[in-house]
Amino acid sequence: MRLENITYENFRNHRFLTFEPNDGINIIYGPNGSGKTSILDGIHYCALTKGFVSAVDSDCLAFSSDYFLLNSSFLAESESVTNVKVCYKKDKEKQLIVNNSDLKPFSRHIGRIPCITFSPPEISIVNGAPAERRRFLDSAICQSNILYLDNLIAYRRVLHQRNALLSQLNEKHTLDPAMLWVWTEKISRLAALIVFERIEFTARLVEFFRVNYTQLSNDENPDISYRSSLGVIDKDISIEELYARFCTRYEQIKNQEIFRAQTLIGPHRDDLNFLINEKEIKKYASQGQLRTFLISLKLSQYRFLLEKNGEKPICLLDDIFSELDASRIAQICCILETCGQTIITSVEKKSENNVTLFSVESLKNK
Repeated sequence: MRLENITYENFRNHRFLTFEPNDGINIIYGPNGSGKTSILDGIHYCALTKGFVSAVDSDCLAFSSDYFLLNSSFLAESESVTNVKVCYKKDKEKQLIVNNSDLKPFSRHIGRIPCITFSPPEISIVNGAPAERRRFLDSAICQSNILYLDNLIAYRRVLHQRNALLSQLNEKHTLDPAMLWVWTEKISRLAALIVFERIEFTARLVEFFRVNYTQLSNDENPDISYRSSLGVIDKDISIEELYARFCTRYEQIKNQEIFRAQTLIGPHRDDLNFLINEKEIKKYASQGQLRTFLISLKLSQYRFLLEKNGEKPICLLDDIFSELDASRIAQICCILETCGQTIITSVEKKSENNVTLFSVESLKNK
């Protein structure tokens, strides 16, 4: 997959801008605050229906504007073209138009244009709260498995309903706790489907990750494992076995859940465990190790999506070179040369081999 062109109208600090990247590695350079990240953010909107800088559409409006419009064209490996428009107006729903058709729900678009990102705030995936790692997991799997996205949406709905009933059971002791079983059965089924896919994804991701990390830092031993709220899970466990374990565990902690008025186990409580040399990375790693770990993680996500979809994802890498030495930058660029279309932002003009350079100021003045 490659982006052929995209136009921005009233999007963040771009009143009007057109960007036509080449194949391979593209670097957009310019000073901080010049709008480099906004260019990536617009591409992300067209690929995944939302920005990676902010989840709030109104934040993307240019100053004093009441709408923004993104218009893009993508070319697949099969030579088929996908045209994507994203329009947002104040006090109105965001509109997604794909190949001249108004698309709803937006979830139907996920995976059509595979895309991975890197940005400095995403370091929280490595050293932040478990919710950040769950978000990474879900985003990666959703782009390759539309059924997973459907199950995830259904799980969140059932979780909300089950928590509401637990709260009622906590407050009104006259209610029959047997009422809980209907929602327990539903959430156990969905939880089993989600955790099964996450375990499979993690196992494949680790294989790619070890290769990528060794290319960037060959004197360390990294590892990734899935940490389930169910406890230790065999990597070969079936969906039915997971379902049975969830049903059993929910029954065991039923009274505790009623007392706490919340669902205490499930995919919404799970985590990824990141290790270097058998030590938890967020407790012991340096900033350089954290950054290298995240870059390797994203490159591994790329390999996973390529394998699953048969389509090279677009790589959107924001400020990836900061805090890295020249040799590490050269190594990353060498890896990225095999990754199809890559769009990178940089404060400095980087004169690497096989790279197309764009000055953000020249793009504004076209």
